[in-house]
Amino acid sequence: MKKLYFNGNIITMEGDAPKAVLTEDGIIRAVGALEDFSTVDAEPIDLKGAAMLPAFIDAHSHLSAYAASFLQVRLNDCASFSEIAAAITEFIKKNSLSKGEWVTATGYDHTLLKEGRHPNRDFLDSICPDNPLLLVHISSHMGVFNSAAMSRLNIEGSGYMEEEQFIDTMKRVPQPKSLEAAYEKAQEGYAAHGITSVQEGMFPAELIDIYKKLQGKFKPDVTAYVEPKSAEEVYSAFPKADGRFDRGFRLGGYKIFLDGSPQAKTAWLRSPYLGSSDSGKPTMSYEAVLSAMDLAVKNKRQLLVHCNGDGAAQQMIDCAKHFPNIDRLRPVMIHAQLLAPDQLNELKRVGIMPSFFIGHIYYWGDVHLANLGEKRASYISPAGSALDKGIVFTFHQDTPVTEPDMLRSVACAVNRFTKNGVLLGSDERIPVYEALKAVTVNAAYQYFDENVRGSIRVGKRGDFVILDRNPLLTPTDEIADIKVLKTLKDDRVIYEK
Repeated sequence: MKKLYFNGNIITMEGDAPKAVLTEDGIIRAVGALEDFSTVDAEPIDLKGAAMLPAFIDAHSHLSAYAASFLQVRLNDCASFSEIAAAITEFIKKNSLSKGEWVTATGYDHTLLKEGRHPNRDFLDSICPDNPLLLVHISSHMGVFNSAAMSRLNIEGSGYMEEEQFIDTMKRVPQPKSLEAAYEKAQEGYAAHGITSVQEGMFPAELIDIYKKLQGKFKPDVTAYVEPKSAEEVYSAFPKADGRFDRGFRLGGYKIFLDGSPQAKTAWLRSPYLGSSDSGKPTMSYEAVLSAMDLAVKNKRQLLVHCNGDGAAQQMIDCAKHFPNIDRLRPVMIHAQLLAPDQLNELKRVGIMPSFFIGHIYYWGDVHLANLGEKRASYISPAGSALDKGIVFTFHQDTPVTEPDMLRSVACAVNRFTKNGVLLGSDERIPVYEALKAVTVNAAYQYFDENVRGSIRVGKRGDFVILDRNPLLTPTDEIADIKVLKTLKDDRVIYEK
């Protein structure tokens, strides 16, 4: 069936502004002046002045963790230990949980708590003695277990864990029985923000069973990246999804972690945190990183590398230099928070694509000022410098660390204000159009999908987002308030306000 979209602000992300778009069977068939379609038999879709853009593309997040968050205690708004206790107690009561049932609470941020530190095992035992309890930090890279959880998992220690130890232990926590329904909510969450292509940023073997159940049930397209140690098992489980979509799901390649997070002071820096002798630390040896890159090159699969600090960024760059043609795989530096000025030329030369967690400026910019000092904090997510050097970059939200709010990311890149209203790196601000490219055409390029999606062009898929205002004409301090009215995947509505 043909549809004709007209009477709106159509932003193709190709540099032009047609007055109408014709689709058929989920594909864009023509763009141009409205009078060009006067004889075309098509269903008229009056945009009524709204803005129509290519749908947003999630460059990095964790679909399963986002789904699980709908079955967990959300602590994002808690400002003290007492508020954490109240939230967990209310959750147990509201859901009529029996003794012995697992409880997971996510999203606490010790830097924003009144106590200024992580809750400990004794505190968790005092509020939840009869249920195994896991508290997950907002970064998802650290957390705390209570005594019941430690006993159930047969682990010892203080209950507090970081990085690889924490991530590996968290995998052993039983999955909720109603997880399939939670995936539905997660998909709706992405669609409500105008997103039609999402990422499973770390796919361990433990997700195989649930993903087999979900095959054919995905609303957005899902691209998953596998930890190298589980790669053979996962790829064997989904042989038709190797680099291409099979019922809305594909395996995009591999994912590794080289450090932690700057707000938790676990990101690996080349020089210490402000007022400290600590520079964070690497999570992988150079030999292990080289091995992962060699695996990617041999199998011709993409590699995503978590790098927050400039120490981790340098490790990725140095290792990539050993593989002259690795640029053909479009390796992605995930987060790239403290990618330094002197590293950008090397990054470009090697062919590494940065995906900036640009929302850090708003959510944790004030923490970065305290931890790093003004000079380094002002260079967080250096999109402006990358743009000046002609480096293609994308933006992401690392959901569920933050909501998959693309317009908030665009606003952060354009304005660069922290929660406390501090302008963080004015030279790194970029134009609105370039920020929109980071979540559309650039993101499509990151996935090797530039011929399939990312812009409104003939032959591409009819993936659209309809906004109540044109972000190119909206005051920059109001961009984050723009509303998504409708999201279309293959020209079918998957969200409507």
